[in-house]
Amino acid sequence: MAKTENGRPSVDMGSIRTLNSSHLEDESSLGSDSEINGFTSERQTDRYGFIGGAQQYSEESAQDVPPEVLRQREVKWLDMLSHWDKWMIKRFNKVRLRCQKGIPPALRGRAWLYLSGGKVKREQNQGKFQELDSQPGDPKWIDVIEKDLHRQFPFHEMFVSRGGHGQQDLFRVLKAYTLYRPEEGYCQAQAPIAAVLLMHMPAEDAFWGLVQICEKYLPGYYSPGLEAIQLDGEILFALLRRSSPIAFRHLEKHKIDPILYMTEWFMCAFSRTLPWASVLRVWDMFLCDGVKIIFRVGLVLLKCTLGTREKLKTCQGLYETMELLRAIDPRYMQEGFLVREILEVPVTARDIEREHHSQVKRWKKNRGEMNFKPAPRMHGARLIMLAEPPRRQDLRQNPTILLAVPEPPQQQNKGKEERKSKKKKSIKKPPVMEEVPNPYPLHTDPSSPSSDPPAPLPDSNPMLETSPETKKDSNHQQGAPSPDLPAAKESALQQSTQSLCSSEQDTYL
Repeated sequence: MAKTENGRPSVDMGSIRTLNSSHLEDESSLGSDSEINGFTSERQTDRYGFIGGAQQYSEESAQDVPPEVLRQREVKWLDMLSHWDKWMIKRFNKVRLRCQKGIPPALRGRAWLYLSGGKVKREQNQGKFQELDSQPGDPKWIDVIEKDLHRQFPFHEMFVSRGGHGQQDLFRVLKAYTLYRPEEGYCQAQAPIAAVLLMHMPAEDAFWGLVQICEKYLPGYYSPGLEAIQLDGEILFALLRRSSPIAFRHLEKHKIDPILYMTEWFMCAFSRTLPWASVLRVWDMFLCDGVKIIFRVGLVLLKCTLGTREKLKTCQGLYETMELLRAIDPRYMQEGFLVREILEVPVTARDIEREHHSQVKRWKKNRGEMNFKPAPRMHGARLIMLAEPPRRQDLRQNPTILLAVPEPPQQQNKGKEERKSKKKKSIKKPPVMEEVPNPYPLHTDPSSPSSDPPAPLPDSNPMLETSPETKKDSNHQQGAPSPDLPAAKESALQQSTQSLCSSEQDTYL
């Protein structure tokens, strides 16, 4: 006889860890390679890389942003990423607002890595992913992972071919996580999470993003027994009482356990449920504000689907209700509508924590102690950053692609010349010598008699150094003869400012 709990029949969680495998098998069979490979060349991919399927782009499900607005947002995000720690500590509300507006597609992968804390985790564990990637892995998990690879987004160009680069990277990321957390192993719901990350970043970054989501955002979701997801199902049901009493009473009346409809929603972060444009917007807000966004999306879908008496006329039992929740009206999942509704749901992180404590008490009363106690949940990027303050070098942006381009010969010569000129400039110049007027008449001067003996030299030494203070005085004295010297006519060389050695005429004293 089935056990009852809170008025509803309890669900055996032994098979739920496979995440409704029969449902996934039916869905994934539609995208098998035998069906897809015949027309991939004829079909065009959409802006997200999908060649078909329910998550493909459509004007009805997406909200286009003008290119000039995207350029402005890209500039703002580049500035935030360059000063990430300051923005997160001092202006986090502005970061949240920009995440709610949508992260620019060109920077989404980098922004997700910074928001989740995966960037800091990667910098603090240099070489760890390569070490895990080089290990063979546990055969028990390897077999399960290989069976799940073709089921992940079979209509996306990255995962459409068996053994393609997308499936290879997905295998590497999932295998590395089983080695990184052997006590948790592999859960089927981790595959779509890792696949979404791989669509936006390299394998190593996707691995650390998956680590952060599993440990900080959704701790305990993928552990054996799935106690954390059951607990969050009860939290969602309790929050629904306040958000939509009509939907709450309907589900309670038909004893529909939350685990029956919210497992895939929460464990896959709606990546397999919503149109792709809506998935990206939900993830932008989820990685910024934490799991409260996932709860809000679930409450919005339940309220819009079961929130009025007119809608409940078509579902008079458990089967009809479940069919309605599996095929939600596309109007309620449209990007613009869904984001507006999410922001209006009055559910905060404090509400979730308060309800979490009460549900834990109820769990202990009815079932005893929990077998798996995950780490406390972090509600958003700011709390993750404050819990583990990063170093400045951990947030430094490194170029994604490095090209070793040899310098052209002209540029190399220029570089050598510039280095030589810098060396010459760095050499100290000799002190400025005082220029003393020549007291001797030149033989080229017709007015000076050649037979006259030379006048005696002045007491001052012509090679005497001058200080900067007396330099100006000496310059004034160059044009006039010394008062102690006999008057003589100035020659052309005496009026010149050049030194004697630079003159065209050789003079000998």
